[in-house]
Amino acid sequence: MDLDVLNMFVIAGGTLAIPILAFVASFLLWPSALIRIYYWYWRRALGMQIRYANYDDYQFCYSYRGRPGYRPSILMLHGFSAHKDMWLSIVKFLPKNLHLVCVDMPGHEGTTRSALDDYSISGQAKRIHQFVECIKLNRRPFHLVGTSMGGNVAGVYAAQYPEDICSLTLICPAGLPSTTDSKFIKQLRELHESERIDRIPLIPSTPEEMADMLKLCSYVRFKVPQQILQGLVDVRIPHNDFYRKLFLEIVDEKSRHSLHENMSKIKAPTQVIWGKQDQVLDVSGASVLASAIPDCQMYILENCGHSVVVERPRKTANLILEFLALLHSTDNNKKQA
Repeated sequence: MDLDVLNMFVIAGGTLAIPILAFVASFLLWPSALIRIYYWYWRRALGMQIRYANYDDYQFCYSYRGRPGYRPSILMLHGFSAHKDMWLSIVKFLPKNLHLVCVDMPGHEGTTRSALDDYSISGQAKRIHQFVECIKLNRRPFHLVGTSMGGNVAGVYAAQYPEDICSLTLICPAGLPSTTDSKFIKQLRELHESERIDRIPLIPSTPEEMADMLKLCSYVRFKVPQQILQGLVDVRIPHNDFYRKLFLEIVDEKSRHSLHENMSKIKAPTQVIWGKQDQVLDVSGASVLASAIPDCQMYILENCGHSVVVERPRKTANLILEFLALLHSTDNNKKQA
């Protein structure tokens, strides 16, 4: 073989080996970095852009796609200890011409974290209202989506700022009393009785605890490699003290049943989506909401747990789109009448 040709193959092989070795090293040594790169790549692939908005000295971090148009904008509020990128699995199945906004909740990811802030559900709803005013999202009524803790906040927001929203989607929302204790509630009660409340199942600090949390939150059993579990834990550990403080705040009497206390004030058309096998928040909460909110549409997803957004993203996106289409059709019929 010609020496120049041999050198070309050696150089080409070395060039390919460098990114492969870098990937392997990241996977083995810095799995948390790989997870961040994964979200960065997925955001770019879906056309989501990150922006910051400031309210006095408070900073909100959010991602968005599209521009406000004739259809309502959609604001999405994530759950406890998550972040704006949790919605990417649903964004994938939403039309690119929809105006989408996914914000980091107070104290999470890129949004300001302050020891002086009010992290009660009502306090978080006020912060989200400040964010909405910052980016002028309420120039026209928008569709609000919230899951778990974010669902609690979304419901309270809809009750307290009815003029801002045109419709509401609540996905396995917190903030409701339940006649049936979920597996998670039973675990909390046992930990409280044994005075080990610091071991909150939703705040893992080891790969094993992370695996247990994923099993608790999902009906679908995802096969997650040990290194990825380690990366997920590494990303969370620096924030665990905050998560504990936040958790105690939202289960306090002031916030524990916030959605239940405000649901009768919700006047916007409402859609409730719940996983039938939810082990964190019992599915009976869906009926509680459906009986209290006028014309509330309820969807119970079979073979699905608490992490509806991750387990059934296509179905969830389709349900939201069908709900919005139905409301748009109803509005047109009223105008023609």
